[in-house]
Amino acid sequence: MFVSDCLGVNGAGRLTIGGLDAVELGSRYATPLYVMDEDEIRANCRAFLRGMKIHREGRGAVAYASKAFCCKRMCRIAAEEGLWLDVASGGELHTALEAGFPSGRIIFHGNNKTAADLTLALEAEVGRIVVDNIFELGLLDHLAKAAGKTACIQLRIKPGVEAHTHEYIRTGGVDSKFGFSLESGEAMKAVVKALGRQSLCLKGLHCHIGSQIFGTEAFRAAASVMTELFARVKRETGYAIPELNLGGGFGIRYLPEQEPAGYESCIEAISRAIAESCRALNISEPFLMVEPGRSIVGPAGITLYTIGAVKEIPGVRTYLTVDGGMADNPRYALYKSEYHMLLAARALAPPTGAYTVAGRCCESGDLLGVNIALPRPAVGEMLAVLATGAYNYSMASNYNRLPRPAVVMVGGGGSYLAVRRESFEDVARFDV
Repeated sequence: MFVSDCLGVNGAGRLTIGGLDAVELGSRYATPLYVMDEDEIRANCRAFLRGMKIHREGRGAVAYASKAFCCKRMCRIAAEEGLWLDVASGGELHTALEAGFPSGRIIFHGNNKTAADLTLALEAEVGRIVVDNIFELGLLDHLAKAAGKTACIQLRIKPGVEAHTHEYIRTGGVDSKFGFSLESGEAMKAVVKALGRQSLCLKGLHCHIGSQIFGTEAFRAAASVMTELFARVKRETGYAIPELNLGGGFGIRYLPEQEPAGYESCIEAISRAIAESCRALNISEPFLMVEPGRSIVGPAGITLYTIGAVKEIPGVRTYLTVDGGMADNPRYALYKSEYHMLLAARALAPPTGAYTVAGRCCESGDLLGVNIALPRPAVGEMLAVLATGAYNYSMASNYNRLPRPAVVMVGGGGSYLAVRRESFEDVARFDV
């Protein structure tokens, strides 16, 4: 019934996360509340690193994709675990630098980086800048030359690999706002241009084929396509590109019946595909980089809500309302993301009905799920939504001027605030 290893049930029948009583956490810190298990986060980091050590013999690196969940504490955890950090905006980069993350292990992404973004990255001397288009290539070269610096770059490539996922989060196909196309010859032209710029050092090629991918075949296919491009670059320019960055997209279990591939087995499959392809193409294997985000923090988080009205519409549906909603989790409203939900105080109680979980925003589409099987809920009980560690806090808003919830970390038998709850004063602080 549980979707991650950090969850359990105590003797009182209550949901636990990291061994701590979820109801007590909700009562202590108030709801809505994001709760993250630090030990689970670290275990997921180590699983990817272990895969690299075993199957790549250390010839690889893991970069945490901070867009999944970005705050100073999370950046520090990633640094302590020896990961690189993938940032996708000036704000994420600023957060990482404020947290003391080593700038040389930062990878800066984005399909429309501004001159200010690139200048900040150059000043911070980030490890890699992933260039998305020809305009950005020229802009970065100009800025680096003016600053007397050399920018280490990776080029984002669209490998044309079709990952079976929601159409809004496919990013590796031809029709994508991200990257250089292989089919049109754009990718090879970008490589040649990059090699001709004295202020740019082409370190690698990058791709990302989608999100929430359960199997390994799509990753293997992407590795094969990308190594063929490596071979072509070597053949036509004489330059051996040293790094292959296959991005992220590793799936997690949102529902009990889902079976994502293990993180170590993903690294094993990717490594085997790279080795086989490079051997057939007679080229050296590149240094491998991956960028997991959801798979590191998603299973480690839950969101706690307090139940308000339970409204039955005979012959239609029964609404269960909570004190949060699309402002703290817009993913159902955006792409009908499914979640497993429990009553935190009665985690093992069998369901007696199906409920549509509605938020408090003034919006008909403010739902967290439909046909959710639950015991008959009571006003004031806590509802736990599982596997919300990724993209919930990151995508939260102040719609209807609702303050964003706090983020609490648990670990080692205790709990602490990683992000404090916003107040009404915080919401209005920039008004003039």
